[in-house]
Amino acid sequence: MSARYYLLPIGMFVISLRSSAAVPVPAPEQQQPVLLTGAVIHPVTAPEIENGDILFDRGKIIAMGKQTGVPSDAMVLDIHGKHVYPALIESNATLGLTEIGAVRATQDHEELGDINPNVQVQSAFNPESELIPVARASGVAMALIRPTGSLLAGRSALMLLDGWTWEQMTCQAPAGMILQWPDMQINPESPEEKSPEGQKKQFGRQLDLLDNTILQARSYLTARSHSPDHIHHKYDARLEALGPVLTGDMRIWIEANTVQEIEAAMAWSLKHGLKMGLISGQQAYRLPDLVKNCGIPVIVTPVYKMPGRRDATFDESFNLPARLYEAGIQFCIAAGGASNVRTLPHQAAKAAAYGLPADIALKAVTLYPAEIFGVADRAGSLAPGKDATLMVTDGDPLEITTRVEKLFILGRNINLDNKHEQLYRKYKKRYENQAQTEESYPPR
Repeated sequence: MSARYYLLPIGMFVISLRSSAAVPVPAPEQQQPVLLTGAVIHPVTAPEIENGDILFDRGKIIAMGKQTGVPSDAMVLDIHGKHVYPALIESNATLGLTEIGAVRATQDHEELGDINPNVQVQSAFNPESELIPVARASGVAMALIRPTGSLLAGRSALMLLDGWTWEQMTCQAPAGMILQWPDMQINPESPEEKSPEGQKKQFGRQLDLLDNTILQARSYLTARSHSPDHIHHKYDARLEALGPVLTGDMRIWIEANTVQEIEAAMAWSLKHGLKMGLISGQQAYRLPDLVKNCGIPVIVTPVYKMPGRRDATFDESFNLPARLYEAGIQFCIAAGGASNVRTLPHQAAKAAAYGLPADIALKAVTLYPAEIFGVADRAGSLAPGKDATLMVTDGDPLEITTRVEKLFILGRNINLDNKHEQLYRKYKKRYENQAQTEESYPPR
């Protein structure tokens, strides 16, 4: 097992952070047809198939059902008693942009300044992150990677979680503009010693900055479109990046939680004619008709979250997906962050335990995010013609005891080894040796 070292200069000294876990080698392209036979197949968009077969080749599902024909050159894997599901999709992560929280040099998810619409996260994505194999071990094969920031953070990207380079791993980019809505909660005991009036003025300044940015972008794009060969107007990367947002070709994802913030964000989006999505939306259930009528999808992230108000019930976040589902609001579930992506099936399971039907909870981490991000024709469910991005499990993926035994991304058989498994084997060996020693030298 090879070791890697990160050398970080700290003053006059150099700190060496040794990484003992080897990142698995990316899987090669699918070379021959693969037939999975004898499993319970869960297409998600159709009834499950008992004792079924699924055949895929060159990264695409060719056939699915019972007694599927076997090509002469196919690799046949008998998986009787196992289950086949579409791989999971994370919808709000910084995976690949952050590694060690305490080490600034490994953080690349936020740019300086408040207005950075030109940021493209895929070019900063680190294929060597040790957190990626850990996420894959939970069945997560795709993730929406997003930048963070104080206001307009930049453009997100939908990434495949296997490959040598970020170019190979990019599934769709950009996949939406990210906006962190200004904090509207007044803190009378602000640690910055700002008065309530000062906090209100700060929100006003941030809102004016957003308004002015949108107006500048409109003026810039209008001027550029009327200028032959654009010779009279300098190229501005930040304003240019807002073009698809202003035309409605790209959704702007606004992170907001309280009723006041959600209403203000929606009013701002309508004012500027923007196609909006909502991230987190902890109190969106209090505005069901408004959110539904405006056609705003919600990324619930995370389900494991403390209540947002003193008078809220303890399960405000746990049953948010169920409330959105009952209201007819389009939504999906995300774990968020980087190291927490591995908990995605558990987040969906928590929602199922608090009122969300189990089949809908599964769709909330497979089909629904694929529909929201516009890739449902490729991922999120199992059907002939779709990508062979799927997992083989020994049970229901929403059960915490279920293990993902195989994962295929575009037909590639993924190595599921990861740092957690390596540490498990290491310390299991330690206690096995300890037990043998105690047997050899029994106590007097």
